[in-house]
Amino acid sequence: MNSSLSPSPLALCDVSRRSFCEKWAKASLGVTVLHGLGGKVLAETGGPGFGKAKNVIFLQMIGGMSHIDTLDPKEGPTQGPKTPISTKAGFQLGGTMENLAKHADKVSIIRSMTSKTGVHASGQYLIRTGYEQRGTIQHPNIGAWAQHFKGNSHKTLPSSVCVNRQPNAGNGFFPASFSPLPILDPDAGLQYAQSDASPDVMQKRLAMLDKLDAGFRERFQTASVKSYTQFYEKTVAIMSSTDLEAFQLSDEPAALREKYGQNKFGQGCLLARRLVEKGIRYIEVAKGGWDMHNNIEEGLEEHGAELDVALSALLDDLKERGLLETTLVVLCSEFGRGPKINGNAGRDHHPKVFSTLLAGGGIKGGFIYGASDKEGMAVADKQTSPQDFLSTIGWSLGLPVDEVVMSPSNRPFTVGDKGKPVMELFA
Repeated sequence: MNSSLSPSPLALCDVSRRSFCEKWAKASLGVTVLHGLGGKVLAETGGPGFGKAKNVIFLQMIGGMSHIDTLDPKEGPTQGPKTPISTKAGFQLGGTMENLAKHADKVSIIRSMTSKTGVHASGQYLIRTGYEQRGTIQHPNIGAWAQHFKGNSHKTLPSSVCVNRQPNAGNGFFPASFSPLPILDPDAGLQYAQSDASPDVMQKRLAMLDKLDAGFRERFQTASVKSYTQFYEKTVAIMSSTDLEAFQLSDEPAALREKYGQNKFGQGCLLARRLVEKGIRYIEVAKGGWDMHNNIEEGLEEHGAELDVALSALLDDLKERGLLETTLVVLCSEFGRGPKINGNAGRDHHPKVFSTLLAGGGIKGGFIYGASDKEGMAVADKQTSPQDFLSTIGWSLGLPVDEVVMSPSNRPFTVGDKGKPVMELFA
């Protein structure tokens, strides 16, 4: 072939395409993808549930949700303040989960989660990223991994949103443009999204800013500068998008808002459903209040009830709208709480065993995976790590969970830090 002629797209071999993609990723994003044979085979062969989820709603209970009082109830001395509830799926839930019990046929519960991290901040970081917290590097959450492998999920809106929390531990070592958009109050929606200037004045301001920045961009042509430029351009695009209405909960019927619960978590779950409808791929909704060292009965009456109402409404709403099959709903916490009621009528930190829940996105309904022992003290069957849990979420999204990505510091990383998807969870 004449070297002066460009090959046709059809003449490009797989290696050439791969080489091009890797060079593009390194130049523009500061990361490199290493395609191992195992990763390629795993992604190509697929399997149950692979890629069934187009969206993920990640519900994180902050403070250490008691598995014994919610998803893995026990009888006898370790039983919680309320009697466990039987479900039509054949298993029991904690006494506070009255509404969720009616949706047991839609969910799978992992009762054999375990972690070595019993500290709040480190445990929360681990369950979101699959990696131990380090001072030298930030690790991406599943939303950033999905954006890396699958691209943007919307033309103007962000691919990731976090509700009721700051976006820390979001994009990790990926570009700033992968960072989730924070919504600190669902009722307030996307604040400061509207400019106080007319369109003409706004255009003049942007043109002036672009002119001022041009010299800096020309001088420092780095991946970081390009990333922040893209992040700024994306922000401006969001401000002018008609899709901003997705963040306006006031458009929802009052009865539906009441069904979710008139609190930040309930309204956050409703907002998550609206964002899924708009095509936003990954939405986190956080809920605090689970650090129940004191008076766990009172804590469950408030926070357990709010979770029960909101999660049940979300599953019902997604099902009615035909969105549950393509939306993976995840419920997790950084660890569980111990079987023994302490001297303050509460339970203390217990990472040795805890529970998580998944629904939709190709997940089986009415299914229990793994088990804790009769006291809820330790894993009795099918030990599952946070890395396995996150790899399962990645698998549902159709991500190549064992492909290696090199960070800007030239260190290798994978979705879920080499965890293995729990294939038995998928229908």
